[in-house]
Amino acid sequence: MNTVLKLLTELGEACAQFHDEHVRNVQAKRIQCDEIWQFCYAKAKNVPAEKKGQFGYGDVWTWTGIDPDTKLIVSYLIGPRHPPMAYEFMKDLASRLATRVQLSTDGLTWYEDAVDHAFGIDVDFAMVTKRFGNVSADPSAAARYSPARITGIIKEVIRGNPVDRHISTSYVERQNLTMRMAMRRFTRLTNGFSKKLENHIAANALHFAHYNFCRVHQTLRVTPAMEAKLTNHVWSLEELIGLLDRRSEVAA
Repeated sequence: MNTVLKLLTELGEACAQFHDEHVRNVQAKRIQCDEIWQFCYAKAKNVPAEKKGQFGYGDVWTWTGIDPDTKLIVSYLIGPRHPPMAYEFMKDLASRLATRVQLSTDGLTWYEDAVDHAFGIDVDFAMVTKRFGNVSADPSAAARYSPARITGIIKEVIRGNPVDRHISTSYVERQNLTMRMAMRRFTRLTNGFSKKLENHIAANALHFAHYNFCRVHQTLRVTPAMEAKLTNHVWSLEELIGLLDRRSEVAA
């Protein structure tokens, strides 16, 4: 098991390096962003006192930016959910785009300044804030594990001239479901969560490389990377694993 984990960690590092180097100059028109929660080691309330406050023990967030047209994951970062991370995420996202985009995010307060810092005036930016009803007092399992009912959606234009019908976070929220279905570490109410932060980061990198380059999208009939013109073929698993050799050659 340790040998396999070591291999997957190294492959995850190779995938992260490849994404950083090659998912660049993306010709996108729209981008949707969101954050998805998970934890490492233990839930925050169960983290031992000597490890509390250390990132990698407790809450870990994955920040994602998706092109809803090509379904390409343009940017992703793993970190805490605080203002500096919002700045880092938006700066990374902006560095990968070759065109002016319409950007949609949830109502997280920090996005407004982060987008201004990363994009300046060269973006059409709007935020989508959802209001939820009160949590049901019904103690049954069906009520306990069901999502809260949405009672309203507010669209707020922050900058530029975004098209109203494209102000949405639906695609990136659907990507959250894809992550939870594809990565055991994100499955709720199980013991499949990552025990080490490095393994969690590697699993994310491996997932996004496979999603972008290997997995044929059901609607597009090609991979997101093909639709985004970043590659001209569907990658095989052997090709994905071959990133390990490419990384070793570069290091040598």
